[in-house]
Amino acid sequence: MDSVTRKRLTAVITAAGAVVVALGLVWFQPWRLWVDETVREELPSAAVPVPGSPTASSHTGGPTAPAPSAGPRILARGSLISHEHATTGTAKIIRLADGRHTLRLEGLDTSSGPDLRVWLTDAPVRPGTAGWRVFDDGKHVSLGALKGNKGDQNYALPADVDWSAYTSVSIWCDRFDVSFGAAELVRV
Repeated sequence: MDSVTRKRLTAVITAAGAVVVALGLVWFQPWRLWVDETVREELPSAAVPVPGSPTASSHTGGPTAPAPSAGPRILARGSLISHEHATTGTAKIIRLADGRHTLRLEGLDTSSGPDLRVWLTDAPVRPGTAGWRVFDDGKHVSLGALKGNKGDQNYALPADVDWSAYTSVSIWCDRFDVSFGAAELVRV
């Protein structure tokens, strides 16, 4: 092999290696392991109509909706356990004063990662590596992207989702199909 051919081959291999490294960085996003995003959301509050007020009555004078409860009520809760990454915190299903439901993560502390989602699932929560990949095996609903890997945050449950049909919550990495952490939801 002459010197010119060797230089071309070296340049092609170097360029291919650079492309592979760039694609690996984009896919794995390793810098997320060192970047934290803290979220500090308050529990959503709903304006509860006062019976007899103009906002609580229709044009015929009757109430527009059944009287809501006095305040938020915790319906189910669980402690997050670690799976693929160290994860701690508490998950709660809360019925708000206006009847809507929310999943609240409190004291969440996990690693950041690519494409993290909050899932409500019917899968059992298993400790260790046995629990890493079970959450997409059955019924699950994505409540959206994880807002931050630390802190307190709320995820509204869609009105058509019966939360009682789900037994767990997972911080799910959609890119690699693995749970970072999960909590079994126990009715209170």
